[in-house]
Amino acid sequence: MKILKWFFVVFFILIISLAAYLTLVFDPNDFKPQLVDAVKENTGRDLVVADKLSWTFFPSIGIKLSKVSLSNPSGFDTSSMLEVNEIVAEVALMPLFSKQVEIAQLNVDGLTVNLETRIDGQTSFDGLEGSKSAGKPAAEPSSQSGKGLAGLNIGGVAITNTQIRMLDEKTGTEQLFNLEKLTLGQFALGEFAPLEYQFNAELPDMTLSSHGEGLIKVDASMQAIELKDLKILNSVAGEGIPNKKLDISLLTQVSIALDKKRLKLSLEEFIADQIEAKGEVSVAYGGKVPNIDGQLSFGEIDLDKFMPPSDAPSQSDDKQTQATSAQEPDLSAMKLVNFKLGVTAESIKVANMLTSKWVMNLALKDGVLNLSKLSANLYKGKLSVTAQVDARKSVPSYSFEKSVEKVQIRELLKDAAEIDLLAGTANFTVKGKGRSLITANMKKNLAAKGQFEVSDGALYGVNIPQMLRDAQAKLSGDLSSTASVEKKTDFTSLTGSFTLVNGVASNPDLLMASPLIRLSGAGTANIVTEALDYSLITSVVGSLEGQGGGEREALHGVEIPFAISGTFSEPKFALDTAALFDAKLKQETEKVKDKLKDSLLKKLGGF
Repeated sequence: MKILKWFFVVFFILIISLAAYLTLVFDPNDFKPQLVDAVKENTGRDLVVADKLSWTFFPSIGIKLSKVSLSNPSGFDTSSMLEVNEIVAEVALMPLFSKQVEIAQLNVDGLTVNLETRIDGQTSFDGLEGSKSAGKPAAEPSSQSGKGLAGLNIGGVAITNTQIRMLDEKTGTEQLFNLEKLTLGQFALGEFAPLEYQFNAELPDMTLSSHGEGLIKVDASMQAIELKDLKILNSVAGEGIPNKKLDISLLTQVSIALDKKRLKLSLEEFIADQIEAKGEVSVAYGGKVPNIDGQLSFGEIDLDKFMPPSDAPSQSDDKQTQATSAQEPDLSAMKLVNFKLGVTAESIKVANMLTSKWVMNLALKDGVLNLSKLSANLYKGKLSVTAQVDARKSVPSYSFEKSVEKVQIRELLKDAAEIDLLAGTANFTVKGKGRSLITANMKKNLAAKGQFEVSDGALYGVNIPQMLRDAQAKLSGDLSSTASVEKKTDFTSLTGSFTLVNGVASNPDLLMASPLIRLSGAGTANIVTEALDYSLITSVVGSLEGQGGGEREALHGVEIPFAISGTFSEPKFALDTAALFDAKLKQETEKVKDKLKDSLLKKLGGF
């Protein structure tokens, strides 16, 4: 017992002696001028430590700093780039003797960072690389790196009341980020420790708040970091946000291999409004640009809920939209990352158009985006698309190939464009390319070729058999009013091909066939103005009884000009009755000629 008693007495004397030495002999404030001068010499900035540095002792030894600031470059709106109200760092004394660092507590309170970008491009970071160190080769990593530290334990870390203000004079924007708290619980190498943060931001057009908590582990080799069960809740609000507010939650597992410079994220849960997703993402960040590989799986997605209201924009908004749409989008970011991404979705609804069973494979490399596969179920049929966008030049170029098979075209047109014009089972293929992503230029510069086929369908808005019956009645002298019937023309097939140049689709071989009539000819459709211009020929090849006809038609075999004009949404159909009368007169004249010829031959005795 005496030995134990004397041990504590000696230990207590050592602690008192160490405290006395540090307090009386080793004053940390003696180094303040040297530190201030070194910062001034290397950065040109002013470092201010307003209050005296003070020691803390047993059971942990530490130092306390308060009222610390680092100035911005001369001429900036805010004099200080960085301000700290208080920093307290405490290190457990006894573990130091066995080369173990045990931080009893690290507290940082009232950290304020002011980052400015001036009109001339100068920023708050200019000069911080150090005037003397510039040009010197980086020091080689020590061969003893990672070997001198037997262990690292942290009792706790608390960072509170941190604010980051970002002012950009070039864009006239100011952003404010607040880290209300960042806490780390009992921490040791190779063991999980609780981590939590609370963060919010005020941006020019929205506000953001985020809260996260989970477990963190740093490997004993200091070369691997793992985040386990990281649950993040985000809330975004603003006039430009769908429904003015969007809540997002996610649950992830994250691992970072610092030696291999690779990050892997497992997204176990993602919910944004009613959109749910899961997936895996890995990032290799050791190269010139990061390389990302990912696979994401979504449930049902209704993008219409996120679309802005369809109210007419104001005149100022319209002018701003026109000015923006007249500029090529900035795609320079496509050169800053490479990725391969696979996406599946149960269904996607956009612009009231519903698709399901999505499978999409995307790859971005060196500024070229390739959509190698996009397939989906589309209105009882199939959609297949491949495409490429090349952003290596200032004016991007693109190409695509698209096909639809056995799609119910009426439901598609009604949902996608609110057009009730055509029904039937459609097959469609198109291949095209162009330059410029400005909306007006895309319509003008797009060059494409394709073909279409619609079977067992109908053309809505016109009843061609009824128009022919009316014309036939007038030829017979019946000028009574026409019957009121449904404006629809049934057909068994509608086929054609087209080319698209300068915003005009030319269709040289339109052919519509049914047991009653034939319709053929050529025309154009202007995708810029949506104007239609078709000159067609129709003829009766069977009895019109199927759509209200009676005896054999007097128009049987007569070719009648038929025109389509108007627009996509309001097409106009016209039967050329004047040409019809001329054709019928010619037909009757030929019949009279044939009868006279037969009669004359009989009178001449068969000669």
